[in-house]
Amino acid sequence: MIELLQEGFVQRAIVSGIVISIVCGLVSVFVVLRGMSFIGAGISHAAFGGVAIGFITGINPMITAMIYCLAVAVGIDTVGRRSRVSADTAIGVFFASSMALGIVLIGISRRYNTDLFGYLFGSILAISKTEVWIAVIIMAVVVAFVLLFMKELFISAYNEELAKVQGLPVNVLNMLFLTALSVAVVVSIRVVGIVLVSALLVIPGATARLLANNPFSMVAVSCVSGVFSTLLGLVLSLEFDLPPGGTIVLTATVMFFLVFAGKRVREW
Repeated sequence: MIELLQEGFVQRAIVSGIVISIVCGLVSVFVVLRGMSFIGAGISHAAFGGVAIGFITGINPMITAMIYCLAVAVGIDTVGRRSRVSADTAIGVFFASSMALGIVLIGISRRYNTDLFGYLFGSILAISKTEVWIAVIIMAVVVAFVLLFMKELFISAYNEELAKVQGLPVNVLNMLFLTALSVAVVVSIRVVGIVLVSALLVIPGATARLLANNPFSMVAVSCVSGVFSTLLGLVLSLEFDLPPGGTIVLTATVMFFLVFAGKRVREW
């Protein structure tokens, strides 16, 4: 294991895992508080359509996925707020249509790209230096956004009507949060894949909700639990030759249930 840690690809995996865990940990808190687990799953699966566009056009799939996810996030918010269609229904429409678009485009291309498997199920051990730096830059932007608007985000998450009464730009905050959520989804694809990325947007925040006593400590606990589960999952995957993405998510899930069980025992 020590020898593996000296390898460049493992070091890049560790750095990118920590960075992406912090991004998802920050976003996860507000996903949980807002009850937006389904929208996280919707946007993460919508990324498949964006990735497919990249494959068929020859553009970097991460770029097309980012643009497509932002468009889907705006579409969900617009349809959910300005029509009689509920937000859940809008998510379902975009979720299904984006997956269908991805399947059709991959079919049109008539070729199977091995990189597609990495986008679907994650390939943290194959992350390049450029992708690491992109993840670091995105982390800096998301951290700055959350720190700058943390109070406003918590108020609107707990009570949107109260936020409007206090004069907060709720619609703008919602759009900015959806943007941060889309960014978190895309940057996490290379770690756990499109299929599992929604787990990183929910489980750390859910774990923090069980442990933290106030909103600000919830953010810290979410990030720490995300980083810990990612690093432990990565170590276990290397030690036992397991798929990294699935191992990371299962590690985070086990941590959540251990915390849940511990809370139940204490309450008894």
